[in-house]
Amino acid sequence: MAGISDIQKLLSNISPKLRDGEYVFLTFSANQPEELVSQSICSFKEEEGLTLIVDRSIADEHGSAYEAVWSMITLDIHSDLETVGFLAAISTKLAEANISLNCISAYYHDHLFVTVENKDKAMAVIQNM
Repeated sequence: MAGISDIQKLLSNISPKLRDGEYVFLTFSANQPEELVSQSICSFKEEEGLTLIVDRSIADEHGSAYEAVWSMITLDIHSDLETVGFLAAISTKLAEANISLNCISAYYHDHLFVTVENKDKAMAVIQNM
């Protein structure tokens, strides 16, 4: 199923959904706990180590250190992975509002991670685009 590639259609139908929970980014250079890997919502292997995104409560249960706590906003529209400028437009608006952003694009949706303190402000910015 192909995603939508028309940027105007995407921007006018973003439909952001604030997900329940608080998330943290963890990193492991070696010996990552398999239980954390299996409970992560995302993993990415880099040269420096493995990054996991997990629910904060899971990280706390394992005594894992993290630097910030994030909320996840899912853009509930199926964007084409090759669309040019969609996330750039959103990122620009959030930057103008002084909101830091970490994006993850999966096959069906784009997921935006903003600090917990900025979740409501970020939702308002995106909804007003």
